[in-house]
Amino acid sequence: MTDDLLSRRRLLRAGATVAAALPLGLTATAGRAWVPGPAVPFDPGPLCAPAVATEPWSGPLRPVKLAWNANAICTAAAPVAKERGIFAAYGLDVEFINFGGSTEALLEAIATGKADAGIGMALRWLKPLEQGFDVKITAGLHGGCLRLLGAKSAGISDIASLKGKTIAISDHASPAKNFFALLLSDAGIDPDREMEWRQYPADLLNLAVEKGEAQALADADPRTWMWLKDPRFTEVATNLTGSFATRSCCVVALRGSLIRNDRAVASALTRAILEGGHRVATDPLDAAGIFSNYGGKGSVEDLAAMLRSHTHDHRPVGVTLKQEIALYGDELKRVNVIRRSTDTAKFADRVYADVLS
Repeated sequence: MTDDLLSRRRLLRAGATVAAALPLGLTATAGRAWVPGPAVPFDPGPLCAPAVATEPWSGPLRPVKLAWNANAICTAAAPVAKERGIFAAYGLDVEFINFGGSTEALLEAIATGKADAGIGMALRWLKPLEQGFDVKITAGLHGGCLRLLGAKSAGISDIASLKGKTIAISDHASPAKNFFALLLSDAGIDPDREMEWRQYPADLLNLAVEKGEAQALADADPRTWMWLKDPRFTEVATNLTGSFATRSCCVVALRGSLIRNDRAVASALTRAILEGGHRVATDPLDAAGIFSNYGGKGSVEDLAAMLRSHTHDHRPVGVTLKQEIALYGDELKRVNVIRRSTDTAKFADRVYADVLS
């Protein structure tokens, strides 16, 4: 990125008008239509300093619909980008669609234009994307937020101690099940034959363990973080365990037609969410307060602690993200989620789209 563009970003943070420091890749004139500017190569440099609230965009904002789960703290970058003026600084008027249905229905909504983009977990989305939805991943957002908790009374202390036991899950296609099945497989335990996965309503997983119907549970924050406060539970593993410490779990995905027909919008939306993620990493307390106002469960202090435990400073794009997608593909083959015949390198090329260069 040029020194000139970097200096513009600094002016923006210093409180100069947006007219003096237009967002990367966009231009606008008051009273005129939203117009994309020249393409700017992506450089993570501007993401190394906190984003701050900016003055209003000087032209009309481009309406965009973003699907997210208001109960999932891993999506905190979106409300932060909205409340701290980052979307507006990129010329976007983002409407949130709180989506609690199946992943397939969510991806279909994006593919068919009912939403323009979404934020979700790679381990939930890769299988449906393998089936051909016209949706492309454009960035990773962070790592962490999945936890495997064990009952101390059942002697659960590590992955090996789960052999022959039952794990409570919210559904059999959950990212928690997919991920911890990988860890079990790595430990030499067949996750399909040498243990049992039992499904319960998400908010009742802890009760299933307390009643002795399961000896462990696997799910996502904020629920798992709150349950870990119970001294009867111990944290066995997270999706930052071992070699996964530098892997992203949540991704940004856009409808293919938006990328093909409105690449400047696709780029602006991806950049804005990445900057929102940077703000989460650098000011988790502020992010927690914002997320709490959107219905996030738990105190602001607890939510901030959860965010600090994640890796919101890990936001891969390009080759790095494609490598992570291919690795997940190889691993999901081992637990019979991705087809064994799938070429994961080609799969990563197909489901990823570069909108930043």
